Amino acid sequence: MTRTSFNTKVVHHKMSQAQIQNSKSTPIYQTSAFTFKDLDHMESYYKGESPYLYSREKNPNTDELGMTVANLEEAEAGVATSSGMSAILAGILSVAKAGDHIVAAEDLYGGTHKLITKELQTFGIEVSMVSFTDTDKIRGYIKDNTKLLYTESISNPFLRVENLQQLVELANEFGVKTMVDNTFATPYLLQPYTSGVDLVVHSGTKYIGGHSDVTCGVLVGGEELIQKATEKVVTLGSNLSPFEAWLTQRGAKTLGLRMKQQSDNAHKLAQTLSDNRFVKQVYYPEFVSDKGHGAIVTIELDHQIDIETFFRSLGWIKIAPTLAGVETTVSYPVRTSHRALSEAERENIGINDFVIRLSIGIEDSEDIIAQFEQCIAHSIK
Repeated sequence: MTRTSFNTKVVHHKMSQAQIQNSKSTPIYQTSAFTFKDLDHMESYYKGESPYLYSREKNPNTDELGMTVANLEEAEAGVATSSGMSAILAGILSVAKAGDHIVAAEDLYGGTHKLITKELQTFGIEVSMVSFTDTDKIRGYIKDNTKLLYTESISNPFLRVENLQQLVELANEFGVKTMVDNTFATPYLLQPYTSGVDLVVHSGTKYIGGHSDVTCGVLVGGEELIQKATEKVVTLGSNLSPFEAWLTQRGAKTLGLRMKQQSDNAHKLAQTLSDNRFVKQVYYPEFVSDKGHGAIVTIELDHQIDIETFFRSLGWIKIAPTLAGVETTVSYPVRTSHRALSEAERENIGINDFVIRLSIGIEDSEDIIAQFEQCIAHSIK
């Protein structure tokens, strides 16, 4: 039977070759190493005839997760890592080395911004942070040693939707690779690899896992690049544990159902808050996919709102430094996701003390809307 729909593919994923028993759910291979009956059997691993030796290198659970996300992104291969940040690093290092140069969007998640601007220089990699809203500006920063263009399919926190086709065309013009963080959109809404992007990265901590109980990353792309990235993961020790891979895989089965509900809720909330005179600006994409536009809404509150009171008036809505669980949460970019940026850097991309990022859950939309309206009303100075 051919399985083409998203929800069917994510539930009926192909299990690893090591899963030879008739278990309805995937077993957890909670082991640091695999045993062999003799030296010839052990040597078969190095000949590529046996799949597993040591869990830092390969494990059925992490293999399955990498394969599942690659399948959803319609990519050739995938590797699971200890976090979204380690997946980003592995992807960059699979393309760039000391003496090379990359061009990255200036409006990235704060942790990625810090990794790229602060840590990559210790690897000898040069970086230019540029506005990706202007193709000619990007073109002006590409040099002979440029190896990679890096961005997010939907930016954090202002939800700018990247023009992937335009980016790929530009990269092809100069013979450089592209890498896109698809965490906010998920493969349910967007599949950058099908647009020609070379590497697609996810913080699996967010929507792939979906239940705020794991920390992981997944990188997908072509076989050759993923093999290079996997070597970095193994050598740097940034592999994912079998149990967390299993939890993430289990969460991924409901990705389509969750994203549909969360995106629908976010759309309704964004429309409502756009009419609230104490909300200065609502940031929500007008079009991401015919399936929806994402589950994040970013707002800039009017200066008549007392921010401290706002955060104290949220009621059942949680304050959290992350996003994408089944519960609605809010975060404060100035003090969390973009805290590592200087004030000037934050101002440059528009982050100020009144910007709030809302991660919308699967609750009833009427309850979410009512709670935010009540919170705003209580916070007026």
